Amino acid sequence: MLSRTADNLYWIARYMERAETAARLLEVGARISLLPSASGYRSDWDSLLRASGNGAGYTEKYGVPDQKNIESWFFFDRDNPNSVASCITAARENGRIVRTALTTQVWDALNTAFQELRQIEARRGVQELSRLTDWVMRHSAMVRGSIDATLLRNDGYNFLNIGYYLERGDSTARLMDVKYYVLLPQVDFVGSGLDNDQWSMLLRALGSHRAFHWAYGGEITAAKIAHFLILNPQSPRALITCVAGMANHMGRLAKYYGRETPAQAAAQALLSEIERQTVETIFDEGLHEFLLRFVGISARLGAIIHDSYLSGDM
Repeated sequence: MLSRTADNLYWIARYMERAETAARLLEVGARISLLPSASGYRSDWDSLLRASGNGAGYTEKYGVPDQKNIESWFFFDRDNPNSVASCITAARENGRIVRTALTTQVWDALNTAFQELRQIEARRGVQELSRLTDWVMRHSAMVRGSIDATLLRNDGYNFLNIGYYLERGDSTARLMDVKYYVLLPQVDFVGSGLDNDQWSMLLRALGSHRAFHWAYGGEITAAKIAHFLILNPQSPRALITCVAGMANHMGRLAKYYGRETPAQAAAQALLSEIERQTVETIFDEGLHEFLLRFVGISARLGAIIHDSYLSGDM
């Protein structure tokens, strides 16, 4: 496969997952903003900007964080390369370029999302936020489902899945970090009713509330959620699940091409790092610090994958 084709496939997956992340960030912010607040909390909506890494661009355009402006920034704004509108448009364009590498079902799912997006943009300002976020998650699932149901398990399928897993791990870390940014600065509030309500809202926004209770039952605690979203391989969004999936597809590529690259070693090193962790070691380091470190390692791994496979003919 030509590296440019692999790059297009990889970015189809990353852009669709990134669009879903933007929607889930809005869902988290909307849900948390409905909870009782207390003196000392950071701005719920400002927390989205901090966790997304898009704060500088927003501030340059809009200034002070405001709910309506932030909703527009995350969903419609083409000046934000990570907005829903920007990501779905970019995913569809990448799909158009490699149309012959996709099944009809995958292309239809991408193109339908793009065409419906144009209709949504024409009615901008009249839709409820919850309907918009549900729409994004539904179409993201349709694209992913068509890929899993219809594509050959060849190198193109591996590149799509590497993109998905890398982006999903990054997004899970960022969504968890939103929770960090709305914690009260006083340690007394950790473990309080408000704290646990926020964790519950995060699980619901991630679509993981029922799965969490199947896995753990009983009371929601920060330690249980950290384990579920970081270390539990049964959790589809857990960091360990994403890294293991990525390492698996990296291994398949090495077998397919008959050689390993630095990308395989980097993916295995990250998997080994997470497998060594416990909830206790993560909390000793600091949840925020651990999540930031994971996001940084993921970014470096993405650069290694690009250099190994996506920047020249394979």
